[in-house]
Amino acid sequence: MNSVCEDCVGTGKSAKSTLPHPRKRLVRRITPDSSQQLRRLVQVLFLLLNLWIGVEFYLFVRYFENGGAAKYVPRPAGVEGWLPIAALMNLKYVLFTGRVPPLHPAAMFLLIAFLAISWLFRKSFCSWLCPVGTLCEALWKMGQRMWGWNLTLHRWVDLPLRSLKYILLGLFAYAVASLSAPAILDFMQSPYGLIADVKMLNFFRHLGTTATWVLAFLVIASVFIKNFWCRYLCPYGALMGITALSSPSSVRRDPEVCVDCAKCMRVCPSLLPVDKLLVVRSAECTGCLECVAVCPAQGALQMKLGKKRGLPVWAMSAAICLLFLAIVGYAKWTGHWQSVIPDRVYLDLVPRAHELAHP
Repeated sequence: MNSVCEDCVGTGKSAKSTLPHPRKRLVRRITPDSSQQLRRLVQVLFLLLNLWIGVEFYLFVRYFENGGAAKYVPRPAGVEGWLPIAALMNLKYVLFTGRVPPLHPAAMFLLIAFLAISWLFRKSFCSWLCPVGTLCEALWKMGQRMWGWNLTLHRWVDLPLRSLKYILLGLFAYAVASLSAPAILDFMQSPYGLIADVKMLNFFRHLGTTATWVLAFLVIASVFIKNFWCRYLCPYGALMGITALSSPSSVRRDPEVCVDCAKCMRVCPSLLPVDKLLVVRSAECTGCLECVAVCPAQGALQMKLGKKRGLPVWAMSAAICLLFLAIVGYAKWTGHWQSVIPDRVYLDLVPRAHELAHP
């Protein structure tokens, strides 16, 4: 005979229904996850690419600073990936005129590549390609290894701080939106616009006292707080996150096989409650797959393209690299990669770069 508890009388519920659900049986993965090994490989390769570009560009600038006395090294157009404002300006110029600008076109094509990657694979530019994101990740993981923990800010502090990167993005977007296509061309052809990349390099070469203290604060904060710069201050990441909101890819949780261990939530660099969500759609998700890698249950967490099609990590990593190479290759093939600036202009402007102010 089924027993009925006193609290259930009149409700139609048996005592059995008031008992806690039995613990789900864990069906362990058949094959080990390799997502983080692949992601780190891509991160390292892209970081090395940026270092190589940085060294080449430094030697290029030194040639003109010395009046042509040093060894000449061709300018690497990839350095324009560090000119996001120029990229936004050129993108607007193309949209309004239908013509690719002759100055800093690589910046625009790199921005398009990063936006496409982030749209397809959930802001994955930040966790797979961005060298700043790679360094920030290395810093907080170093802090975690040293002390066994990272600091998590209270929600009432975290939310306002997260809004800062969107405010910065809004200010940059407003500045670009206020410029007409002719004004953009005039800026690019101004002495400052012509060597904006050199000005950017010199900023880091000759850090002032204030900039040094700010950089030191960001480094220290990044050791204690996961992805401090990326989470709170990076407007580029904010743009990628907004783009990713309509992404066809997402991390999906199957509650039928999930064993509610919450490991995914604990390792998420973006501090998302993955263990409570069926689909991760947050603009903060970087597609790093840390949650998928740590999940012990077969099929509980997967990156999926659409609602049903699983996305293997090898396919995702290959697609990120191929999409980047395809867009860069298209820009080179069509002749829209290198800036058209004669060496005589660099000989004139680079030695007096410190004198040039923003127009």
